[in-house]
Amino acid sequence: MSNNEDLNLKPLSMFKITAKLMNHISDSIKASFDNKGMDLIYKGIKSFNDEQEDLIKKATATFEVSEKALYSYEDLLEAETVHETYKYFAYAQDEANVRQPVSIYAVMAKVFGHVTKAVVDEFGKEGEEAIKEGVWNFGEERGKNIAKRAASAGQPNTKDNYLPYYDMGRSDLFEIETVNHPDKIEQTFTACAFGDQWQEDGMGKYGILYCQMIDPALARGYHPNFDVVHDEYTLQEGQCHFLFQMNEDKENHK
Repeated sequence: MSNNEDLNLKPLSMFKITAKLMNHISDSIKASFDNKGMDLIYKGIKSFNDEQEDLIKKATATFEVSEKALYSYEDLLEAETVHETYKYFAYAQDEANVRQPVSIYAVMAKVFGHVTKAVVDEFGKEGEEAIKEGVWNFGEERGKNIAKRAASAGQPNTKDNYLPYYDMGRSDLFEIETVNHPDKIEQTFTACAFGDQWQEDGMGKYGILYCQMIDPALARGYHPNFDVVHDEYTLQEGQCHFLFQMNEDKENHK
């Protein structure tokens, strides 16, 4: 494999993944609710920023939060500015002697939670559908890219190549057991950076919309016959349980 191929197969940064998510959910919200949707996106991001500013100020009454430590809407649409703002944000927390600075995984979960809350609280089921569509489009695009990653290494988009060419790295914030069966992949997450954050923040009813859509969308983008059974959720049962498999009936009836 060439050096260029090695570089292409590195996991995407969480800054890039966060920006991709925000672009897709923003597009879906704006398509569904026009200017009102845009107002709600701004409202959600302000709510996130207010939460972080309060956290830092509570840590030390004398520390003044720089605006650079807070996210604008535009910051969240580009990987570079997600990263640059996060560096200020993490530095601000360190200066405030916050013992456990918020990770970029938590930032993505928190921003998603606050924006989703603003939309769903205003539009109910219609808001839920707009969010779910955005997550689906985000996941499907990533799934197609996972298939391309496999192809760049000369591998087909089969069941067994899904996880080796997955696009997102896993930190210690995820605890995963993976069992490869002959006809399926079984995964159990006993810790999830996203689900655990939504649980901690009391955002479970909003975060679950992401959980319900993301893996089926990833699988569909990777291969149209790749199915996911997601029968347990961290936000409901305390762990996530998945079964990934190729649907042979679909393959036989193309």
